[in-house]
Amino acid sequence: MLEIKICVGSSCHLKGSYNIINEFQHLIEEKALHDRIDIKATFCMKQCQKAGVAIEINNEIFGVLPEAAEEFFNNVILPKV
Repeated sequence: MLEIKICVGSSCHLKGSYNIINEFQHLIEEKALHDRIDIKATFCMKQCQKAGVAIEINNEIFGVLPEAAEEFFNNVILPKV
């Protein structure tokens, strides 16, 4: 199972982390991947100075803007599933 950690610390919360979580959950259900992807909320990843919400996948950290969440899901997450 692919584990996706999404920062919900203060800075990422203000940048839209909950919007990204909702979008990912929607896409996971839409594509019937709920048994292959696990989303976990986590606190500060020390990426506050970078653009976007901090998301960790396989020990790699990405900065994702809420408006790019679907594109990120399709281009980065789906190939790892």
